[in-house]
Amino acid sequence: MYETILIPFDGSDEARKGAEHGIELAATCGATVHALYVVDLPGAPRTVYLRDDEDEMRERYREYGEEVTTEVCEMASETGLDCVTVIRTGSPGEEIVDYAKDEGVSAVVLGTAYRGRFRALLGSTAEKVVRTAEVPVVTVRERMND
Repeated sequence: MYETILIPFDGSDEARKGAEHGIELAATCGATVHALYVVDLPGAPRTVYLRDDEDEMRERYREYGEEVTTEVCEMASETGLDCVTVIRTGSPGEEIVDYAKDEGVSAVVLGTAYRGRFRALLGSTAEKVVRTAEVPVVTVRERMND
């Protein structure tokens, strides 16, 4: 059914629930897992201090991305699955969809949390992925009381 499953992961609790579900699905299908972390630096003008420190910030985000994608791959490895780690920079929703298309992944599995009604009006990464991805997207929603 699915040969490759993309699991976007930022280390949050809701992302972890998504990763666990994605790995279970991949194990059922014998799919390869692609663990993706997106470095999302603000695009708004920043102070000179922040611009001077931007390279250091990017490096810290990249290191964190390596840690969390490695965590997903370790979880996948425990179930005997192959796993690829990927770090991209940009808007998370766009990068997830672009990666899925570029790599021909079979499905995307990601966690999402209840953010309240106002947040729902503005949209979320999961919503953007669901609306724009060309492959099936499974969202694992964290309960409102969690």
